[in-house]
Amino acid sequence: MIKGADLPDPGRAWKAARKRVRVGTNAAAGAGPRVIHGTVEPGFWLVARSLDRQVRRSGGGAAVCVYHRGRKVADLWAGERDSAGHAWASDTMAMSFSTTKGVVATALHVLADRGLLGMEDRVAKFWPEFAQAGKASITLGDVLSHRAGLPQIRQLLDRPERILDWEYMCEALAETSPQLVPGGACAYHAFTFGWLAGEILRRVTGQAPGEAVRSLLAEPLGLDGCYIGAPAEAKRRAATLIRPKAGGVVGLIASKRLMGALDRVYRSVGIPISPLLIQDSLLPGDVGELLFEPRILDTPIPSANGLFTARSLARVYAMLAEGGTLDGVRLLSRRSVTRASQVQTRERDRVLLLPMHWRLGYHSAFTTRGRVRTGFGHFGYGGSGAWCDPEQRLAVAMVTNQVAGGPFGDVRIARLGAAAVRCASGVRGKPPRAALEEREREATLANVRPA
Repeated sequence: MIKGADLPDPGRAWKAARKRVRVGTNAAAGAGPRVIHGTVEPGFWLVARSLDRQVRRSGGGAAVCVYHRGRKVADLWAGERDSAGHAWASDTMAMSFSTTKGVVATALHVLADRGLLGMEDRVAKFWPEFAQAGKASITLGDVLSHRAGLPQIRQLLDRPERILDWEYMCEALAETSPQLVPGGACAYHAFTFGWLAGEILRRVTGQAPGEAVRSLLAEPLGLDGCYIGAPAEAKRRAATLIRPKAGGVVGLIASKRLMGALDRVYRSVGIPISPLLIQDSLLPGDVGELLFEPRILDTPIPSANGLFTARSLARVYAMLAEGGTLDGVRLLSRRSVTRASQVQTRERDRVLLLPMHWRLGYHSAFTTRGRVRTGFGHFGYGGSGAWCDPEQRLAVAMVTNQVAGGPFGDVRIARLGAAAVRCASGVRGKPPRAALEEREREATLANVRPA
């Protein structure tokens, strides 16, 4: 667990925060005051300050929710949900890209807890057609830990719209051969994870992936915004994604000429990194444009198009942080949570080029204060993410419509996570030293109320 430094005087902190955030219309990043709405417990004011700074710097809108010891301690939102300047609302959702993977994995763990599948079960047990082309030995555990050997997606598509065709994508994956040895090196299945895990979910439950997630997680936990394949009424609550600036890491990966040249160089000197594998796994041709069109939300893509509120994501991970139960509802045994969170591999991922410490559907929780030793969750392209730490009984979630960073996320969720860890570290054991005195409980961040 990351140890936080002593928290500063709470009274001074709240007064300083009030100077930074004032009631008023939402403005462009850095152009004026912004309004933060929601509730926060006094010991977690740093989370509100972090959200304020991030929305000011990046623009757009965002929401963050934090649970600690089974209680919601921060539920905040700020900024704008679309280019017309409409304010982000309490129920606004955002497409959260790969953050979706952690939710789908949790649904599969619920099924495993009920004895309907096992991590050692071969995928072909539920999906017989999958056994062809050298894939008969691939297990569910291989899929969840990104060791199925099937990270590539470019070769499966003849046009971008194919990712909206569930049957086509599943048939293509069933017929293709692994690019890497199954059960061997981990290589982030950025897109293919969705159809692999989602088809298993569909075969076991008899429901479309989004419906399975609804019945296994959303309904029992009372989630207010959790969709994978969204109906029309839910899409009306969706924030409009703001495209990232041209160039950056994504621009480099998109350059076929550059990645091809690097691939030849690396192979010639024996470096076990394939830039073309990275490109084939992360950027499926012209699909990038499609990801910003409204129709991307119409059909389930369980690796990429989950539509969530931060509140819903935080409740899923709060359940995991509390050993499988939340507000009297038990979805997983403690043993199942322990199994789900055990590190499967510590090697450097072949696609992300980082040691992700893959669990069964999750990776390590990263913050700007370092890796959370017992934390796990999933971040997404664009800046969203959610994770928990059972040791601290902490869960953190963020959604945003301002797409930024690299293919695997960006520093904003890491900063928010660091703020939450610091706050949680300050309230362990004794009543928090940072708690506001009674006379100061009305001193809040603009429209933020003390919880």
